[in-house]
Amino acid sequence: MKFMKLGSKPDAFQCDGDDVRYVISDLATDVVVHVSEVKFYLHKFPLLSKSSKLQRLVIKATEEGTDEVHINGFPGGATAFEICAKFCYGMVVTLSPHNVVAARCAAEYLEMTEDVEKGNLIFKIEVFINSSILRSWKDSIIVLQSTKALLPWSEELKVIGRCIDAIASKTSVDPANVTWSYSHSRKGMSCTEIVESTGRTSMAPKDWWVEDLCELDVDLYKRVMVAVKSKGRMSPELIGEALKAYAVRWLPDSYDALVAEDYMRRNQCLVETIIWLLPSDKTSGCSCRFLLKLLKVAILVGAGQHVKEELMRRISFQLHKASVNDLLLPAASPTDGAHDVKLVHNLVQRFVARTAMSHNGGFIEKSDDKMIELNFEQESTLALGELVDGYLSEVASDPDLSLPTFVELATAVPEAARPVHDSLYSAVDAYLKVHPNISKADKKKICSLIDVKKLSTDASMHATQNDRLPLRLVVQVLFFQQLRAGSSNALALNDSVGHACAKPIIQDQSDICERRIPRHPNSLSKQATSLSAREVEHRNSMHRGGRNSFKDQLGGFLLQSRSRRIFDKIWSSKGQGENGKGSETSGSSQSPPLSAKPADVKPSPLPPLRNRRYSVS
Repeated sequence: MKFMKLGSKPDAFQCDGDDVRYVISDLATDVVVHVSEVKFYLHKFPLLSKSSKLQRLVIKATEEGTDEVHINGFPGGATAFEICAKFCYGMVVTLSPHNVVAARCAAEYLEMTEDVEKGNLIFKIEVFINSSILRSWKDSIIVLQSTKALLPWSEELKVIGRCIDAIASKTSVDPANVTWSYSHSRKGMSCTEIVESTGRTSMAPKDWWVEDLCELDVDLYKRVMVAVKSKGRMSPELIGEALKAYAVRWLPDSYDALVAEDYMRRNQCLVETIIWLLPSDKTSGCSCRFLLKLLKVAILVGAGQHVKEELMRRISFQLHKASVNDLLLPAASPTDGAHDVKLVHNLVQRFVARTAMSHNGGFIEKSDDKMIELNFEQESTLALGELVDGYLSEVASDPDLSLPTFVELATAVPEAARPVHDSLYSAVDAYLKVHPNISKADKKKICSLIDVKKLSTDASMHATQNDRLPLRLVVQVLFFQQLRAGSSNALALNDSVGHACAKPIIQDQSDICERRIPRHPNSLSKQATSLSAREVEHRNSMHRGGRNSFKDQLGGFLLQSRSRRIFDKIWSSKGQGENGKGSETSGSSQSPPLSAKPADVKPSPLPPLRNRRYSVS
């Protein structure tokens, strides 16, 4: 920190309480100057020899027959006036970055110019500012921060503008040429290290200037960042890092402090300024997590709609990089539930629309660059599906979440984003658990989101035992399980007789789970059709092979609990079909036991699911 001493005489000013200042001298004082609430008992001669303003005020007071001068609205108050008065007496005065702006404004008010006396106070202060203050990184920031209390004087004297230019110029310096002290927080550490200019052996990091600028008030910070960006030498990532550091420094962590009435307006101004300063490149600069936090704050402090719209546009470019916790945005109204699901739905729609427009339905030319871009789009789409399903599982526990809102968000994700429906099944199950009283129609609607062919083996087993699911969905899961089990047995039989290459290998659902994106949108449905055809052929061959063969196949497929009861119900319905009576209850079963002989039980292969009609719902 730089200092400048003026004058040589010892300080003879004394205090009498908080509101009286006087000079110890053999001569009696002949003028009283009132500044704010303080009285200064001084001598006319030293004051009038250096201040044109005091000359006129004293002459006017003399004409009115008084020795008291009243100064209202003095810049810097009594402290700044005392500095000017000591300079007039030739006493020692120490200028520093903390008081130089106040002294400069006070000297301007008192008109202590070169026209009155050579080497006057204004000249000396300007020399100190230009030769020392503006050449020092930390002193420039301290001086700039002190200018806010001295508006509009500091603005008219161009002190603010000069400090901003000096600071912005230093931020653009090559880090290898940084030779001054600065504050820098090391990653992974909460403390801030003050890096001194002497004895430095390593090069300064690119973000060496970020921490020190966080000490500025939001208005001054905005002007400095505008000047820094106008230099054109800062990357969007570095600008985003600086804005994030400033938000962490000033935005409170707790909800109560954020929405407190005394600080609501300040926090609103702060978040609006940060959003206004975001890099123009919407695809880089700030992480999606940081943008979502800003959106959460903007909602809580009641920021303008244009601010939220700008954030949503930026978030839609990188929504797939967010986490479930980042998306837990508070609802604007308590009647909408705990979380703003509609806002998340809006973000998903924007992301899907932007992704669709980016590749415009696919690539005609199979160049390396385009295929890389296609792979990136596929990865982002998959990440979006996982994100939305995880978010649905989280918000499904909200009792106030309506079914249409849940379904709209679930269907906003493209089909290719869900090669596996396990996470979606978990979300639907969580919703049914918290909302047990929804109607059958609503339950059917939400369960229609699940594609049983895309459930893994574990999820299918869980679904067959889930009493919250409609019976029709459980039957579909069981049917597909039987298809997979029969196909696996057929492949094992073919391998045992040496005909493993006669038929194409059918992948297990667990293999499908490992594949991130199907090669064709209809690959799963085609595979299910193929499995159904082979199952029919396999059952017919087993029936022709003898009683023991069918008995072994049927006995190998063990059903438990609800699964067994459902198949019993199907057998019972079939037996009573001729009389036009079907059972919808889960009561006693009339199906033959699994140990029955083929002569008593004549099984027929199950038709494809789309051609079967049950009276269950």
